[in-house]
Amino acid sequence: MVSRRALLTTGAASAVLFGLGGTWWVKTGPARSAREPWNAASAGFGDPRLNVLAYAILAPNPHNMQPWRIGLGEGGEFTVYCDLDRLLPETDPPNRQITIGFGCFLELCRQAAAETGLRADITYFPEGEPQPLLDDRPIAYVDLVEDASIPADPLFSTVLDRRTSRLPFDTSRPVDPGTLAELQAGTVDGVEVLATAEAALVDELRTLTTDAWAVEWDTASTRRESIEVMHIGKAEVDAKPYGLSIDDRLTSTIGMLGLMSPEALDDPESSAYRESLKFYDRACASAMAYVWSTTPTNTRRAQLDAGRAWVRTQLAANALGLSFHPLSQALQEFPEMAEHYKRAHELLSNNAGDTVQMLARLGYAPVVGPAPRQALESKLLPG
Repeated sequence: MVSRRALLTTGAASAVLFGLGGTWWVKTGPARSAREPWNAASAGFGDPRLNVLAYAILAPNPHNMQPWRIGLGEGGEFTVYCDLDRLLPETDPPNRQITIGFGCFLELCRQAAAETGLRADITYFPEGEPQPLLDDRPIAYVDLVEDASIPADPLFSTVLDRRTSRLPFDTSRPVDPGTLAELQAGTVDGVEVLATAEAALVDELRTLTTDAWAVEWDTASTRRESIEVMHIGKAEVDAKPYGLSIDDRLTSTIGMLGLMSPEALDDPESSAYRESLKFYDRACASAMAYVWSTTPTNTRRAQLDAGRAWVRTQLAANALGLSFHPLSQALQEFPEMAEHYKRAHELLSNNAGDTVQMLARLGYAPVVGPAPRQALESKLLPG
């Protein structure tokens, strides 16, 4: 077994976020160590478990908190836990979205294992579902078993190309209904994935997502939760490749000058605060289609399955050339969002009692770089 100490240190790159003075900038020179896990995954680590986990840590997750902690066993097994210091109690008070992120993680585990002739036998919540909040009980136990009959997943070829784009989309390019049908086809049992490019519903969802984003940003507690995990400038992103990142040559300089600072982003009178709202207004207004997922129950297992379906949907979108931007603010369960949460379920739920788990806008935009990732080594528990 390869020890934790023997692993190479890796990292990842940053995503598009905020700008200043009406100009929004995409990073052009991300910190090398902040993007390295995207390269290291394909290079391998010499241990089947680590090779699988190197892909799993690239999974999408709320606020890019990367809450996974992994205990390696003596054979081909490992146990996945939640880092309770990486929760989002203001924007995600029941830990539902964090749990969905673990579903994304486990789906990539399964895909990466199958790619090398291994079957990932996954036991979900082996010590019981943690309720009402996540706790120190394991999320999953995973055993990798050699199985030449296990089929490779076609979506795995797109894992390293998966991207989230916060850029405005090209409003001159409609999304074809046939493309949306392909997108919906890759879901998992128990999760319904739906999509629309129908003009009236798209208009309603543009309004809903714009208004919900404004509620999250204008509510002091949820805004400050985001600001607390925001890293500004190349050096800071390099040192802390998780959370929300502002990382390019210009914003690195601005950050060092203090012109784009946590204090400015938290000040409703500042240009940074106002431009953050305008940026998402433009992004939401450019949605050309939407995709969302629902489950008939809202158990922790249903949330994991929703995550499995969600990462598959994003991989399929990227394979089809679609830009993909999760906009699930209206599905958050803090009190100030209640009106928009209700409206989202009225618009998107086909059956009474269903839970709308995720929502994203779709369209076409220039390709962006990968989001930051912490080193695989940093996610392994001592032992």
